[in-house]
Amino acid sequence: MIKRTLQEVAGMIGVGDFESQHSNVLITGVTIDTRKITAGNLFVPFKGERADGHAFVEEAINQGAAAALWQSNVPNPPMHLPIILVEDTLIALQELARSYRKQLNVKTIGITGSNGKTTTKDMTASLLSLKYKVQKTEGNYNNHIGLPLTILGLEEDTELAVLEMGMSGKGEIDFLSRLAQPEVVMITNIGEAHLQDLGSKEGIAQAKLEIINGLKSDGCIIYIGDEPLLQQYFEQYNGGAVLKTFGSNTSNDLYPTHISQSDDGSCFKVNISDREFKLPVLGTHNVLNALAAMTAASFYDISFEDMNEGLSKIKLTNMRMELLQGKKGERIINDAYNASPTSTNAAIELIANLPGYQNKILVLGDMLELGEEEKEYHIKVGESIDPNKISAVFTYGELGQFIAEGARRVFPEDRVYSFKEKQPLIVQLQKLVNQETIVLVKASRGMKLEEVVAGLQE
Repeated sequence: MIKRTLQEVAGMIGVGDFESQHSNVLITGVTIDTRKITAGNLFVPFKGERADGHAFVEEAINQGAAAALWQSNVPNPPMHLPIILVEDTLIALQELARSYRKQLNVKTIGITGSNGKTTTKDMTASLLSLKYKVQKTEGNYNNHIGLPLTILGLEEDTELAVLEMGMSGKGEIDFLSRLAQPEVVMITNIGEAHLQDLGSKEGIAQAKLEIINGLKSDGCIIYIGDEPLLQQYFEQYNGGAVLKTFGSNTSNDLYPTHISQSDDGSCFKVNISDREFKLPVLGTHNVLNALAAMTAASFYDISFEDMNEGLSKIKLTNMRMELLQGKKGERIINDAYNASPTSTNAAIELIANLPGYQNKILVLGDMLELGEEEKEYHIKVGESIDPNKISAVFTYGELGQFIAEGARRVFPEDRVYSFKEKQPLIVQLQKLVNQETIVLVKASRGMKLEEVVAGLQE
């Protein structure tokens, strides 16, 4: 992580006339949260609508922070403390990350997509770790605040950094890409997430394609070739980067020739290797994420013969196809971190076709940020569930009731349950589970369906 004197930090963020008795104070790492302070941190406060982080600057330093930034329009700066006055603390954080990035020899891989970017990040980092010192985005630090913090957390001898890039609107990924200066960029897919803000899948595709704006001129673009919107764009591409595709279709550079599922993961083969690969993660969609990661690893001269070792060591971020066990012996797939129609349908397909279970139950919640047609998207998910393969459907939330409405068009009434509170849902669900049951829990993050998972385990 960044280790610089306060004088050096001031120069990196453009404070040219910095003079202080604390100039030689050494900062080690950066934090924006007083609950996460470690000794030597630079604390960066933000002035928000409800709370002002400047009120905690003195507390942060008492807890071990070496120094802090202070926004100049906030009154009464504690000049007796090691602080740097800046016009805007967020911009200062971003500029510090930009300067630090330029000082590093690290190569970066940028990953975006409507679904699967976090899982693909985890897989890519695991494969690259076979040969290099690798760091990756932790948690969901993938936005205009999180990415600068991730960059500032890079060790100076890190060789490759795998960076997730998220967005809610146009221009955000452009900023992140130019900040990270990636050598490789990856687009996992174009789905329905952020339709509310971007209006159409075409708008989403254009926003995701901003990731190439910061790409090194001789870099590599890895994208899912099954997506027509990306195909159309790259047919006209005349830049200097190498193009590599992955996906289900045989027209891709890398595609699966065989996939089989079991409750401990997936086995698959690909078109350019005789080996069978074992992925300790469920879902055909995650096999495609693995293909993206394998393409990136191949670009960095990791052989397909060695990739099984990297795949076996994958450590996924929590609540992404996480396989758990309930107190009655039922198996639970906790995929409650996020949801869109595309990712939800993929998870349902996985459960429907997973062998070894007599009782298959879906617990589905609201899929958020889908725009004006959100009701129709939820109904279509419910209608698409196969009653011959799924035993029961539980829904939660205001929009979840539309999944139930769609499901009732194909299911008997007594196999569809709709709730607006979690506790009665848990109580009813517990009546139906046993050792021959597998339960999928899937919704957007705001629905907090991990509470249902916890209810099954208590």
